[in-house]
Amino acid sequence: MANNLTLTGLLKKAAVEFPDRRAISLSGKYHLTHARLQEIVDHAASLLLASGIGHGDVVALTFPNTVEYIVMFLAVIRCRAVAAPLNAAYTAEEFEFYLSDSESKLLITGPEGIEAAHAAASKLNIIRVTATLPGSGDGLIALSSSANNESSLDSVAEITNDPSDVALFLHTSGTTSRPKGVPLTQLNLASSVQNIKSVYKLTESDSTVVVLPLFHVHGMIAGLLSSLIAGASVTLPAAGRFSASTFWSDMIACNATWYTAVPTIHQIILERHLNKPEPTYPKLRFIRSCSASLAPSIMARLEESFGAPVLEAYAMTEAAHLMASNPLPEDGGHKPGSVGKPVGQEMAILDQNGSAQLAGVSGEVCIRGPNVTKGYKNNPEANKAAFQFGWFHTGDVGYFDEDGYLHLVGRIKELINRGGIYFFCQIIRVLIIFIQIMQVNNST
Repeated sequence: MANNLTLTGLLKKAAVEFPDRRAISLSGKYHLTHARLQEIVDHAASLLLASGIGHGDVVALTFPNTVEYIVMFLAVIRCRAVAAPLNAAYTAEEFEFYLSDSESKLLITGPEGIEAAHAAASKLNIIRVTATLPGSGDGLIALSSSANNESSLDSVAEITNDPSDVALFLHTSGTTSRPKGVPLTQLNLASSVQNIKSVYKLTESDSTVVVLPLFHVHGMIAGLLSSLIAGASVTLPAAGRFSASTFWSDMIACNATWYTAVPTIHQIILERHLNKPEPTYPKLRFIRSCSASLAPSIMARLEESFGAPVLEAYAMTEAAHLMASNPLPEDGGHKPGSVGKPVGQEMAILDQNGSAQLAGVSGEVCIRGPNVTKGYKNNPEANKAAFQFGWFHTGDVGYFDEDGYLHLVGRIKELINRGGIYFFCQIIRVLIIFIQIMQVNNST
């Protein structure tokens, strides 16, 4: 049972159950099995331990989507340290903010390094290390530090990961204010990946191509980690990032059964299909869309073009990604314009007094469950606003329909101040009643 409470436990379990199954593929080059991935991760963790990284230390990681990044991310977590992935495209000033705010002790990059990140780390006196995996995938990770030859796998074997360990540290987008630091524990991550595995019925027979950056929670949790704990396989694109020209050849080469993306990428894939269709397409179980609203017209065109249901989902960093999703066809069908039903957590629509709203009545979307962060780092004001009435408040406005599907209306800050939510809800209620009356009139 303890295995199910930590991400590292779930990954170990998958490696034992599916040792010879493909885990990570670098398109057209090589692949690592689940057992081999665990070996490489444990060795990398031993290098980190030998270099002084331990429980609670924050390690910043800034890489493109590479095998080295995946290995080092998992190795940091295995050490009971905290992984803080950063966008390689940040400016030196942005790196300085994120490295400082996360209180990073170490910065790890790929062998080519990232100048802006190194400049910021140097300014903050943060140790810099590069990680390299031999091109064939047969070797082990090498770190550019003198600790390379002092590692011991016994030191890793002695470590027990705890559900309460903070494993991942991310920041909210910060579009309306300063980005907020979000610590996510082993339990948060384990809960979320199991929710994703469950709702999409991921198994060792599944395969996907990661088209999203792995420093972001969507690509990391939904694309990569949920696949790995299911014993499934993940392919990193031939181009090193999403490319419409190689996407389908990568998908066919790895016998992909699904993929997840943001609406913009779905649209690019559709445009490519219309202008330069492939000779054949893989038979997909489903296509997933998340991180922004998907237009029903795009959903319809995707389904028509690729012969698979398109399942729109709803997620946020503070929930370790997934909160709600449209189900697979055999579990109830999907609704265009809806982000589906809650998955693996409680969800309620509350008014400003914390009272749950009836179906069809809008209010703030609130959640609670083992996947939800315990609070923002060093930000009591944000925590006071976000955690009220025993729920985490998402800041999104929405309503449940009669079938229990969630429909999002907008953001509270964009629509009206918090004190005016009740008034806003009444407007929505009147509009819904008006639409229903019109529908009745039109049908008679």
